[in-house]
Order: sequence, then C-alpha cells, then structure tokens
Amino acid sequence: MLAASLKPAPSLAAFFPSARRSPGASVSFPFPARLNQRPLLFAAATAESTGAPASQGDSSAGAAHPIDEARLAQFAADWEAARADKEQGKILTLPVLKSNTGGVIVKYNSLQGFVPNPLLSPAHCCKARLADPKRPIQDVTKDLVGTSISVKVSEVNEEERKLVFSEKDASWSTYSSQIKIGDIYDGIVSSVFHYGAFVHLRFPDGLYHLTGLVHISEVSWDLVQDVQDFLNEGDAVKVIVINIDMDKSRIALSIRQLEEDPLLETLDKVIPLEADQSPDRIMSPSEVELLPGLDGICNELLQEDGITDVQFGRQALEKRVVSQDLELWLSNVPAKDNKFTLLARAGRQVQEVYLTTSLDQEGIKKAVQRVLGRVP
Repeated sequence: MLAASLKPAPSLAAFFPSARRSPGASVSFPFPARLNQRPLLFAAATAESTGAPASQGDSSAGAAHPIDEARLAQFAADWEAARADKEQGKILTLPVLKSNTGGVIVKYNSLQGFVPNPLLSPAHCCKARLADPKRPIQDVTKDLVGTSISVKVSEVNEEERKLVFSEKDASWSTYSSQIKIGDIYDGIVSSVFHYGAFVHLRFPDGLYHLTGLVHISEVSWDLVQDVQDFLNEGDAVKVIVINIDMDKSRIALSIRQLEEDPLLETLDKVIPLEADQSPDRIMSPSEVELLPGLDGICNELLQEDGITDVQFGRQALEKRVVSQDLELWLSNVPAKDNKFTLLARAGRQVQEVYLTTSLDQEGIKKAVQRVLGRVP
C-alpha cells in the first residue's frame, strides 16, 4: 500500500514548545479533558481512501492530513483574548455547558473555562435554598446548565491549560456601586468562622448579589467567645453596612449596631443622668486602658468561690465626673449562660467587667463586697 509521507510542521513549536518529534514517529499534542479540547488527528490516508494517485517511488508507510493551522491559530488567539479580558476587567456573558461537583464549565470562544462553586454568585444558592434549605450546591449548579452567566476572567494559565472565571467578581462590579455605609439589608448567613460570619445581602430585586463579613466584635453587644453561639448557617439576619473597601472588594457589616447598646441603657438605669449628660463615646476592648486598681480587684474576684472567669469588656466616657474613687456596680442586664456584668466607674470612665460564675446576683454582691474590703 502506497501513501504520501508526513509533511513537517515548522509552526507547531510556536504553539506547543514541549512537543517533540523523531524520524518515523507520530506526533501528539495534549489537550486536557477538562477543557474538552481534542487532539489534532494526523491519521494515515491510503490512496484508496483519499482517491489520490499513489506517489511513484515512495515507500513510506503512512500519510497524514494537513495540519489544522487555522485551529491552532484560533486557540492561541483566544488565550491572548482571555489575558486581555482579565487585564481590562471585562464582564463577559458565557453559556454554561455542564456542571460537576466543583463548579460549572463555561464556553469561551474555542476554549472552555471553569467557575468554581465559591466563585459563583450567591444569587443562585440563596434562591434555591430558600425553597429547600437542605438542597446541595451540586443540584443548584445543574440548573445553570443551558443558561448564560455574567463572569470576569480570574486566572489565565495557558501552559497548564487553566482558565478560571468568577461570577462573584462580575457581581461586585455591577452591584457594589449601589451600596453605601449606613445601608440596612436583610441577609442570610452563608458560613460561620471563629472570626465572624459571612452574610449574603438581599437587594431590591429580591436576589442576593453580594456578601459581607460580620466580624466577631460586631455580632452582639454581649461578650462573644464563639460566633456559633449566636449565628448558624442559613439564619436570616438584619445587618447594617459599616465599611466598604472597594480596592479589596470587601463589605464590613454589623448586627449589634442595629440594636440598642445595653451599656448606655444600663448607665441610665443605674445612675440616672440628664438628657445632655449621656455617655459620649464608646470604646472597644482593644482601645481600653483599665481603670487604676481594677486589675487587682479582678484578680481577687477570681479567688472567690463560684467565680471561674473575669474578662474586660467595653469602656465609655461620661460627660461628667460622678466620683474620682473606683466604684463597682452590678449591671441589671440579664445574666446569660452564668455570665454577669459589672460596671466599674471612676472619674468619667465606665468599664464593663464580665464575670462567669455559678453565683446568683446576691452572691455576686457579697463577693464584691468582700473583695472591696480586702483591696485598699
């Protein structure tokens, strides 16, 4: 059987530097399955199959179709286009071809790319899970097959055939201009960590387009040691926007700032003040300088039976000086999980002290009185 010899392809090295070719050997070029790119076929063609006359005096064993230069050029052009779209931050509308456990696969010209589940917009999972909270994300992504989604290019790596898109980035570009500090949103808790909870924000169109973080310090006015004691995935919450970082695409949220500060309420009840004499500044624990002598009193409190832990909370500055001497007051904020609140006051400063104890209010009063009798 006679066949034409395989013609050399000098331009292939420009597209596939790693390809190697030896005399008499076939050449293959890997196209990973995840991008659904099939190898180019260099099949032998006989004179019978092509209908072409056999070459005289040619004894080679195989023949090949001409290399698909146009297809190679298209691949190269599309990788270059993807890099340009990433640099420009362009929002693209791409069709979803299929889904898997990790995300969805979208079509980008002659290439295919991947949108991981964490980079999908919360609009999909929130809409589906409101109807069925236990519905897995894999079922949600299956519904996207056959539709188109708006994305931005997140990662382009031609050597590794890696093309990643983000729907979250596209949502940020579209909706971040609609939010401002002080806005109040209904939200759904998406995940909870030791440092806080992420909350999907519901926009006027009824969909959840953006996600913000409620830091542990903004969960509650109460002492929060474990965020899961207060919030769980799927909880419906109301939040207020307290900060927006456009450069890092981050939104800081607060739950507690929508609630009345119990420290202010307690001060008003313990020592009634005129309307213009309410505390004028609240400081977080990180800003606090302890009142002189308070550290020693707290160490003594730990020596009392029934008191297992003492921690410092917030500090406020009053507009007037009530007493220069250090005074301790038992807050009338209801105890929670055996935690009581003391108010230490001196000059204009008011300091919260949290006691973990098995004692009741009368027991705490007596313990405080004993400690104040021992401490000069």
